[in-house]
Amino acid sequence: MMGAAGGLFVAAHLGRAGVEILTFPVVILAMMVYAVIGFYLGIDLPPAAAQGGDHAATPRVKWIERLSATGTFLAALAVFVSVWNIILDAHPQPSWTLLVGGVFMVGVTLQIAAGLIARARA
Repeated sequence: MMGAAGGLFVAAHLGRAGVEILTFPVVILAMMVYAVIGFYLGIDLPPAAAQGGDHAATPRVKWIERLSATGTFLAALAVFVSVWNIILDAHPQPSWTLLVGGVFMVGVTLQIAAGLIARARA
């Protein structure tokens, strides 16, 4: 649900950018589905994939979890800015709005990558 809501808020924010293709319902639905997949794969990591095979005394860098956390942070930041902009009824510059959409897409892509890598290692 969080992915769908986040995708919808960012899509609504992007719809105000003045770019006509971003207002099509298919684009809004695609963004919502992409966000749902990203939030599911990026937040629900298998625990065995992040820990690795050996449990040595030295702590291992869990780069998959950091990749997922970075993606979640970027996506949540873009959703926060979108909701804040919608509530305040502000009209930012189109370049700023497209930057928010780009940050959201990068964040969701990082979540999907982390989830797929973790599942491949499990």
